[in-house]
Amino acid sequence: MPPPIKVELLLHDPQWAEQATAEGQALIAAIGPCVLAVHHVGSTAIPRIRTKPVLDLIPVVSSLSDLDQHRGELERLGYAWWGELGLPGRRYCTKTDPGSMRRLVQLHCYAEGSPEVVRHLAFRDYLRQNADVAPAYDQEKARCRRLYPNDSHAYGDCKDAWIREVETRALVALKNQ
Repeated sequence: MPPPIKVELLLHDPQWAEQATAEGQALIAAIGPCVLAVHHVGSTAIPRIRTKPVLDLIPVVSSLSDLDQHRGELERLGYAWWGELGLPGRRYCTKTDPGSMRRLVQLHCYAEGSPEVVRHLAFRDYLRQNADVAPAYDQEKARCRRLYPNDSHAYGDCKDAWIREVETRALVALKNQ
């Protein structure tokens, strides 16, 4: 398991979208047709909220067994490979700046057709489309940071109930479209 990191919440930076696109292109170049799409998710993909400056990306792959065969390519790009890390059907990888030891990117890799991709995209899009929900999430993030400023794992656990409740609303809204 990757070690917890300090929870630093920064204002949204529009360059994160460009960085996510560039990182996605690097993944596609390294792994090839195994990667079908790369989605920018997580708080760095949502304007108007503070966030840890770590890009969360979802590479959608043809299959996890295909991705497993490209572990070496990911490691050559600077990613640490953590396997499922407690979530069956996922491959989790992190990229850390070797000089500062600051986490830069987290990959949450899923096979095409995984409901986890739909869940993450629904949450992201719901926060982007509902101007009242994003500020509430910002407040929840600030509350959890006050409680766990030096433990990103505990910080994430703290936000979990809020996220699950909003995810449920997001999935209902998506189904009703």
